Amino acid sequence: MKKILAVDDSASMRAMVTFTLKGQGYDVTEAVNGQEGLTKASQGKYDLVISDVNMPIMDGIEFIRRLRELDSYKFTPILMLTTESGLDKKQEGKAAGATGWIVKPFDPQKLAAVVAKVMR
Repeated sequence: MKKILAVDDSASMRAMVTFTLKGQGYDVTEAVNGQEGLTKASQGKYDLVISDVNMPIMDGIEFIRRLRELDSYKFTPILMLTTESGLDKKQEGKAAGATGWIVKPFDPQKLAAVVAKVMR
Protein backbone atom coordinates (compact mmCIF):
# COMPACT_ATOMS: atom_id res chain seq x y z
CA MET A 1 0.00 0.00 0.00
CA LYS A 2 1.35 3.41 -1.00
CA LYS A 3 1.95 5.82 1.88
CA ILE A 4 1.06 9.52 1.77
CA LEU A 5 1.97 12.28 4.23
CA ALA A 6 -0.66 15.07 4.37
CA VAL A 7 0.54 18.28 6.05
CA ASP A 8 -2.00 21.03 6.76
CA ASP A 9 -2.83 23.13 9.82
CA SER A 10 -6.57 22.83 9.09
CA ALA A 11 -8.08 19.75 10.74
CA SER A 12 -11.03 19.78 8.34
CA MET A 13 -8.72 19.95 5.29
CA ARG A 14 -6.59 17.07 6.62
CA ALA A 15 -9.77 15.08 7.21
CA MET A 16 -10.99 15.70 3.63
CA VAL A 17 -7.64 14.74 2.12
CA THR A 18 -7.38 11.63 4.32
CA PHE A 19 -10.96 10.55 3.58
CA THR A 20 -10.50 11.05 -0.16
CA LEU A 21 -7.20 9.21 -0.39
CA LYS A 22 -7.97 6.38 2.02
CA GLY A 23 -11.02 5.73 -0.17
CA GLN A 24 -8.59 5.23 -3.05
CA GLY A 25 -6.61 2.64 -1.06
CA TYR A 26 -3.75 4.82 0.21
CA ASP A 27 -2.31 4.80 3.73
CA VAL A 28 -2.43 8.45 4.90
CA THR A 29 -0.50 9.98 7.80
CA GLU A 30 -1.34 13.52 8.93
CA ALA A 31 0.83 16.34 10.28
CA VAL A 32 -0.33 19.78 11.50
CA ASN A 33 2.63 21.89 10.28
CA GLY A 34 5.89 21.66 8.39
CA GLN A 35 7.96 20.90 11.48
CA GLU A 36 5.77 17.94 12.43
CA GLY A 37 5.71 16.86 8.79
CA LEU A 38 9.51 16.91 8.63
CA THR A 39 9.73 14.85 11.82
CA LYS A 40 7.27 12.25 10.52
CA ALA A 41 8.96 12.17 7.09
CA SER A 42 12.35 11.52 8.66
CA GLN A 43 10.91 8.69 10.79
CA GLY A 44 9.36 6.81 7.86
CA LYS A 45 9.29 6.69 4.07
CA TYR A 46 6.33 8.16 2.19
CA ASP A 47 5.59 7.69 -1.52
CA LEU A 48 3.96 11.14 -1.82
CA VAL A 49 3.78 14.28 0.30
CA ILE A 50 0.89 16.77 0.14
CA SER A 51 1.39 20.09 1.92
CA ASP A 52 -0.36 23.37 2.52
CA VAL A 53 1.69 26.56 2.09
CA ASN A 54 0.46 28.81 4.91
CA MET A 55 1.03 27.07 8.26
CA PRO A 56 2.39 28.10 11.66
CA ILE A 57 5.81 27.01 12.99
CA MET A 58 7.13 26.00 9.54
CA ASP A 59 5.36 26.93 6.32
CA GLY A 60 5.01 24.62 3.33
CA ILE A 61 7.75 26.23 1.24
CA GLU A 62 10.36 25.83 3.99
CA PHE A 63 9.06 22.33 4.68
CA ILE A 64 9.63 21.33 1.04
CA ARG A 65 13.11 22.84 1.00
CA ARG A 66 14.06 20.89 4.13
CA LEU A 67 12.41 17.70 2.87
CA ARG A 68 14.34 17.85 -0.41
CA GLU A 69 17.58 17.99 1.61
CA LEU A 70 16.88 14.46 2.87
CA ASP A 71 18.33 11.80 0.55
CA SER A 72 15.21 9.64 0.75
CA TYR A 73 12.98 12.52 -0.47
CA LYS A 74 15.07 13.94 -3.34
CA PHE A 75 12.72 12.39 -5.93
CA THR A 76 9.50 11.89 -3.97
CA PRO A 77 6.51 13.68 -5.55
CA ILE A 78 5.35 16.66 -3.48
CA LEU A 79 2.00 18.35 -4.16
CA MET A 80 1.09 21.74 -2.74
CA LEU A 81 -2.59 21.93 -1.78
CA THR A 82 -3.27 25.56 -0.92
CA THR A 83 -5.46 28.63 -1.31
CA GLU A 84 -2.41 30.39 -2.80
CA SER A 85 -2.85 30.73 -6.56
CA GLY A 86 -0.43 33.55 -7.43
CA LEU A 87 2.31 32.92 -9.96
CA ASP A 88 5.04 34.18 -7.59
CA LYS A 89 4.06 31.70 -4.89
CA LYS A 90 3.83 28.85 -7.41
CA GLN A 91 7.30 29.68 -8.72
CA GLU A 92 8.63 29.80 -5.15
CA GLY A 93 7.09 26.37 -4.53
CA LYS A 94 8.55 24.94 -7.72
CA ALA A 95 11.99 26.34 -6.87
CA ALA A 96 11.73 24.71 -3.42
CA GLY A 97 10.97 21.36 -5.05
CA ALA A 98 7.19 21.07 -5.44
CA THR A 99 6.07 18.63 -8.14
CA GLY A 100 2.58 20.07 -8.55
CA TRP A 101 0.12 22.70 -7.28
CA ILE A 102 -3.57 22.22 -6.46
CA VAL A 103 -5.71 25.18 -5.39
CA LYS A 104 -8.27 24.84 -2.57
CA PRO A 105 -11.10 24.18 -2.47
CA PHE A 106 -10.33 20.99 -4.33
CA ASP A 107 -12.47 18.45 -6.14
CA PRO A 108 -11.86 15.06 -4.45
CA GLN A 109 -11.95 13.21 -7.79
CA LYS A 110 -9.37 15.58 -9.28
CA LEU A 111 -7.13 15.18 -6.22
CA ALA A 112 -7.35 11.39 -6.52
CA ALA A 113 -6.55 11.60 -10.25
CA VAL A 114 -3.52 13.86 -9.71
CA VAL A 115 -2.24 11.64 -6.89
CA ALA A 116 -2.59 8.53 -9.07
CA LYS A 117 -0.77 10.29 -11.92
CA VAL A 118 2.24 11.48 -9.90
CA MET A 119 2.61 8.15 -8.09
CA ARG A 120 3.06 6.06 -11.27
